[in-house]
Amino acid sequence: MNKELSFGLSGHTALITGAGLGIGKASALDLARQGARVVLVDNDPRRLSEAEALFTGNKADLLSVTCDVTDEAAVTQLYAEAKEAGFMPDILVNNVGGGRSGRIWDMSVEDWDYTMRLSLRSMFLCTRAALPAMMDRQYGRIICLSSGARNGTVWNAFHTGACAYSTAKAGVIGFVRDMAIELADHGITINAVAPGPIDTELAGPYLQKMHEDGLEYSPIRMVPMHRLGTPEEVASAVTFLASREASYITGTTLDVAGGR
Repeated sequence: MNKELSFGLSGHTALITGAGLGIGKASALDLARQGARVVLVDNDPRRLSEAEALFTGNKADLLSVTCDVTDEAAVTQLYAEAKEAGFMPDILVNNVGGGRSGRIWDMSVEDWDYTMRLSLRSMFLCTRAALPAMMDRQYGRIICLSSGARNGTVWNAFHTGACAYSTAKAGVIGFVRDMAIELADHGITINAVAPGPIDTELAGPYLQKMHEDGLEYSPIRMVPMHRLGTPEEVASAVTFLASREASYITGTTLDVAGGR
């Protein structure tokens, strides 16, 4: 990211789910660099602690909460804790996602439901909980992480099967499109960022190995830029959509996918 670019997020509070790793962590760090107070949310306290250690700014501008954002009661408690600490967000980054691979003829109902729960239920619960305060302020920015997989991803589909993940990430787009209309009169924008293959702690080694093993359908071979993206490159897009500069952008999807 061009560190000279400034979006001036001082006075804003951002809540980032899945903030312990990868794109979530990079987004939280970038939003904080731009002046936002941040709420780090992850279901793994160890990851949260490691992410929190990377923040070099005023620790009073940082709140970490361990939470399973697929659980309704846990999300209610998360927002109660944020409110009590004075960290009610006017920026929400719905970053939690993932799931279980498998071809549909082998996939269990439990694996399908688990994948939908991660990407869609978490987004619904966290957005619903954030909206009352945003509507009171008549201001808000919501960014949801979709994926290039929403259109099907050859390397996943060919090698492991990924219909559940692709379906869930396509669902993010439908959510964003409808919510943009519902929220247009309330000063709240909602957009999606759709990363391509990104070199995160979890996905990066697997994606890189596909290339090193010489597989025909590997992301590095198929992406026009012939490389994996970085979490920081996705975070830059998240930060832009979280800013006032993106005030007339809503209901859209920004691909950060190296030309895919």
